Amino acid sequence: MKNKSLLVIACLSIALLFSACGDADTGYAKQIKAVFADAGWDSIRFHNAVASFIGGAAYNIAGEDIPGTTPITYNGLISGDVDVYMEVWVDNLPTYHDDVRAGKFKELGVNFDDNKQGLYVPRYVIEGDPERGIEPMAPDLRTVEDLRKYSHVFKDPDDNTKGRIYGAISGWEVDTVMRNKYKFYGLDEYYNYFDPGSEAASVAAITAAYNKGEPIVAYHWDPTWLTGKLDLVLLEDAPYDPELYPLGQTECPSMNITICVSNEFYEKAPDFVDFLRKYRTSSALTAEALAYIEDNDASMEETAKWFLKEHDELIDQWLPEDKAKLVRNKLSQ
Repeated sequence: MKNKSLLVIACLSIALLFSACGDADTGYAKQIKAVFADAGWDSIRFHNAVASFIGGAAYNIAGEDIPGTTPITYNGLISGDVDVYMEVWVDNLPTYHDDVRAGKFKELGVNFDDNKQGLYVPRYVIEGDPERGIEPMAPDLRTVEDLRKYSHVFKDPDDNTKGRIYGAISGWEVDTVMRNKYKFYGLDEYYNYFDPGSEAASVAAITAAYNKGEPIVAYHWDPTWLTGKLDLVLLEDAPYDPELYPLGQTECPSMNITICVSNEFYEKAPDFVDFLRKYRTSSALTAEALAYIEDNDASMEETAKWFLKEHDELIDQWLPEDKAKLVRNKLSQ
């Protein structure tokens, strides 16, 4: 009986040892679930994948995405159904600043703040492209107002008396701004404002023109895979003014794209939250990753791994030495 008791104790001890060591790589004995907001666009999915990979490698975090519109996922953050929101476009949420002040969730920092939107043209339109045999078509084009001089370059295929500006998508708030801009600069005298109908149609028009080396002027925004892959130039405009912007008289503002967590998750995973505080990228880095997805038909997880290998210095910026080692070990497997 004594021997049997000793055997049971030994077995229990071994079981406990393996249980304690099961997560020794991360230093955490209990896995923590983290629900990431997937608000419907690829850049937030990419950042979710990067944070989730690091969480799994170094903090014993089990990440999963929950899809939904911006209002649904934002309300989920407030209610605690969403734990982590890697891309909060704050200007699109009227109550955001009041909600932060009211303590409805925790704002940890800014993911990126150099995003742009406005009227873009391919660089070869201005500078040419000797490798493709393209001569400059609008060498003095710098600003939106300069478009008045170049309607003959950006011809409307359905109206040979005017040029064509591919505008924003009907129903988007910025479409009203772009239409006001079109009238403010007198471009309506020289151009037709064309509604592409959808994001996919707009992207298709830009890529088709670019691949053929043809001129096009179109509304777009950053970061997207398009700005990461194609060499596009944002036409300059007057400095941003909050009162004049809705009238189309200034450039579009850059937004602070923040990282937020629910109050419950803030308390539940403090070390992972510390990492998220330090997480910072840029529109250029994000667009580069999105272009990689497009070019390689890569999954978000594959892209996250590629990105962390490609920009290894970010690991040291975001993580303490011991956690950085765990992430690099995971990447090498």
